[in-house]
Amino acid sequence: MVEPSVYRQNRERFAAALPDRTAALLFSGEEKHMTRDSDYRFFADRNFFYLTGLERPGFVLVIEKNEGEVISRIYAPSRDSMKERWHGKRMDHEDVAIASGLSPEDVFDLEKYEEKEFELIKNTDIRIFLDQSSVMARPFELKKQIEKDGRKVSDLSEITTSLRLVKQPYEIEAIREAARITEEAIEEMKTLIRPGVSEYELYLKLEYEIAKRSSMAFAFETIVSCGKNAFYLHHSEPEKDDDGLAKEGSIIQIDVGARSDGYCADISRVFFVGAPADEDDKRMKLLGLIQALRKAAFEFIAPGKTFAGLNSQMYDIAGKWLAGQGLIPDNFTEEEVRRYYWHNTSHYLGLDVHDVGPRDKEFEAGNCLAVEPGVYIPEWDTGFRIEDDCLVTEEGCQLLSSGKDSPEGIIVG
Repeated sequence: MVEPSVYRQNRERFAAALPDRTAALLFSGEEKHMTRDSDYRFFADRNFFYLTGLERPGFVLVIEKNEGEVISRIYAPSRDSMKERWHGKRMDHEDVAIASGLSPEDVFDLEKYEEKEFELIKNTDIRIFLDQSSVMARPFELKKQIEKDGRKVSDLSEITTSLRLVKQPYEIEAIREAARITEEAIEEMKTLIRPGVSEYELYLKLEYEIAKRSSMAFAFETIVSCGKNAFYLHHSEPEKDDDGLAKEGSIIQIDVGARSDGYCADISRVFFVGAPADEDDKRMKLLGLIQALRKAAFEFIAPGKTFAGLNSQMYDIAGKWLAGQGLIPDNFTEEEVRRYYWHNTSHYLGLDVHDVGPRDKEFEAGNCLAVEPGVYIPEWDTGFRIEDDCLVTEEGCQLLSSGKDSPEGIIVG
């Protein structure tokens, strides 16, 4: 469990970046209906979560800064026995205060929020900050309401993005734990791999093993792809027969991530069903390239480097190899390489699996990345990626997941 004090410290760092005479309003969001009487699983707005540690609907965080004094308040739904009877237990205000690192006197009933909002909107001496990166509806509704009178609203996500880019020790450990859970689940799933096993069986085993390790909310939709289905990069509907069955000589692509304390892992593994038939086994040839790309990527990543620079190096290595296989000309272009190298090599990782941050910014110590070089060759009927999570350090980078990709660990069934 994350200590509540870290959320208090996050608020302090956030408030320190706010100008004077401002009020920042952050909404946890509302549940979304799946049917008339059922809702989708709720996830709080990630910036709200970053500043409070609360994963509950209907909450509002108000941070005011005036002449250097900062006041943080949370407005939360009160306990209601009838609503709880039908919809589940609510946190009382004392629990909210403890979980978020606030004083109990700074937690108010949600019914009092409208009065506070009205007060802030009417005070034209106060500059209002809203989260314009949110996927929730309320910040945009409020922005429209405020700007109707010609008043400008500022975007607080520039501050939260800057804070979230550089991970603190508790965040790094949460990602490391999410990776550990994910890899343990993959190892358990691996025991089922054999000719004839279905994507569906492997998918269920993965999700069961992750949930069993106290990670009920996954970082993204689990991907299990057999054979040709690996050419659909986000193949998230596992099949029970036909193309969804593992065959001797085929591959199985896994892409999965657990969450721990709200933080995501993102790990891809490939498994070969059956040992190589001969020296010309295309799977083993491609594995050699992916291993070389991974080694070069982890050696490249360091403060001052960029995603663009990383991609460029990957295209150069992959291009020379593809040319050597006769798939593209020796004087290849980037466009020709990208016929086989379909996706970017890396992305930020954190509270979102594709975490916030500009792609043109230089890496700095404390960034967490998922690194996933992948090459897909339709002419060979094979293509895959291997992905691990890492931390950018002052010296370079450090793996947060295990980095397993030896042939001994890949050939199964």
